[in-house]
Amino acid sequence: MALLYTVALGANLLILITIYLDPNLHQPMYQFLGILAVVDIGLATTCMPKILSILWLDAKTISLPECFAQIYAIHTFMGMESGIFLCMAIDRYVAICYPLQYPSIVTEAFVIKVTLSMLLRNGLLAIPVPVLAAQRQYCSRNEIDHCLCSNLGVISLACDDITVNRAYQLALAWIMAGSDMILVCVSYALIIRSVLRLNSTEAISKALSTCSSHLILIMFYYTAIVILSVTHLAGRKVPLISVLLNVLHIVIPPSLNPMVYALRTQELKVGFQKVFGLSEYVSRK
Repeated sequence: MALLYTVALGANLLILITIYLDPNLHQPMYQFLGILAVVDIGLATTCMPKILSILWLDAKTISLPECFAQIYAIHTFMGMESGIFLCMAIDRYVAICYPLQYPSIVTEAFVIKVTLSMLLRNGLLAIPVPVLAAQRQYCSRNEIDHCLCSNLGVISLACDDITVNRAYQLALAWIMAGSDMILVCVSYALIIRSVLRLNSTEAISKALSTCSSHLILIMFYYTAIVILSVTHLAGRKVPLISVLLNVLHIVIPPSLNPMVYALRTQELKVGFQKVFGLSEYVSRK
């Protein structure tokens, strides 16, 4: 866990620094990648320090206000990650399907507007989750079978009816991840249809390679969400399953995202070489 967290912080910070220092990476595609790196750092930092303190120091207690704050942060960052994936899918759709209009459509102002809209959407829609949880009456057990404050885990300790909490949790999942996933699938269906109309095999390969990294991460992210949702029911009988998957879904994407982009994006590789001063050494050699 500590290694994954260290990789997540180091790799995402490296991507942020590289994008900031290399003028060639001041493009919408890499600006969205930089925003994704910030979200990944926030998501991992929301949970991993507390999880590590539990595993290393046996510090298993947390106050209700801190727990509710963690619930809000997890929902906001998870929603932001899904939203940024949608923004990146739209960016690739415009770049491939409307290449001539791309510079005038996807501008710096466009990136700022869609990012702020996602921030407002997720920040506002996540507020009722901890608010509804705080309104419940907790009068019996005070221990959850988890190492982070999941909303369903916390409200399961309540003595009164939690139907509203469960209903809003389900609605929120469909509004955030569900709608984003549908729109991402539509975007890539249109991209594939447009690419298949090209006559040149080389052009098809080049077009698909520009969004391959993004597609890998999207498939992993949404597949993990589906598996996590399905195994939540099984987790009632075997709590370890849902606990393990929840933790891995928090820490693996922030570690995986920057590595996939770093390995598959040539411009980013060149940017890394410039940051570390390797490009001058290579050119001289």
